[in-house]
Amino acid sequence: MLDGDALLAQLRVQARALGFSQIGVADVDLASAEAGLLAWLRNGWHGDMHYMAAHGLRRARPAELVPGTASVITARMDYLPRATEAGWQAIEWERLRKPEQAAVSLYARGRDYHKVLRARLQRLADQIAETIGPYGHRVYTDSAPLLEVELASRSGIGWRGKHTLVLDREAGSMFFLCEICVDMALPRTEPESAHCGSCSACIDVCPTQAIVGPYRLDARRCISYLTIEHHGAIPVELRAAIGNRIYGCDDCQLVCPWNKYAQVSTLPDFDTRAPFADPTLLQLWQWSEAEFLQATEGSPIRRIGYERWQRNLAVALGNALRARPDEDIVAALRERYESASALVREHIDWALTQADAADAPVRTAASPAARARTEC
Repeated sequence: MLDGDALLAQLRVQARALGFSQIGVADVDLASAEAGLLAWLRNGWHGDMHYMAAHGLRRARPAELVPGTASVITARMDYLPRATEAGWQAIEWERLRKPEQAAVSLYARGRDYHKVLRARLQRLADQIAETIGPYGHRVYTDSAPLLEVELASRSGIGWRGKHTLVLDREAGSMFFLCEICVDMALPRTEPESAHCGSCSACIDVCPTQAIVGPYRLDARRCISYLTIEHHGAIPVELRAAIGNRIYGCDDCQLVCPWNKYAQVSTLPDFDTRAPFADPTLLQLWQWSEAEFLQATEGSPIRRIGYERWQRNLAVALGNALRARPDEDIVAALRERYESASALVREHIDWALTQADAADAPVRTAASPAARARTEC
């Protein structure tokens, strides 16, 4: 039987063959992270994500989540599409400066990562069993109350950036995290020290100022939260700052200097699907619910449902009207009004008023050169 170090070396080889870029091992004692978690919950920064509070400190106690857990194997999988060009950040900034274009977060343009990671992580777990025999384990792909960033940073996957995402000097932050809780003690991998220095680019660039300080995120203001996790009306005071972002937001990652080292995925799963390659807001707004479901089959976007999809698009179309009056947009919004839900109607009403608000100041997408203060 292999010893811990030999097993870990074999795991790294097997993980790379499955599309993972890095493997680490963390201890299950996350007690030092509990105070920060409780403070975040007390502040209400989790918004409508009530499951965060429901699980409480179990998020910091893997051995309570899966009894018998002695170690947590952590893994990273890069997600930039294989066709990503050099200077991809500039391309994304340019998209954000075109109000008629639809901006979808890079990670969501291909196949649902939950499906990709879970299948491959389970295969890795099965390969461990083939080597050592039956063992207790459970795989997680953003699907359990675990402090994933804490586990990743403690196991050397990277360090927690000021935007609260994991950063690696050789891969930036454009990757997914996943874990296998196991009932055996494995040698721990060393954590990586932080390398953000005095850089505050991610804090400065956030359109809604959701990063309220280094390592502190108020999810209630985050565009990713508002367009994906939030079920109700988007706060009026934040709508203009959302711009043309209809699913997620990458600004804090686009501006980060470490993402010049971001790695392209080796898997076709994360290649951009045709409907999300370069769509306009009007093209997506004209989808029926059946067309939405067909276009988002196997995509993470489907999870928000058609109503929230329309809500997000209505906000973005309003912002397009704010930037430049367009009769086609006005007509399209009015055409959908009668068939829309009460939630979507309220956002359509707001959108139709935005042509009159064209002179109001709004935080807009800045170029990385203008925003980045990089002493990393």
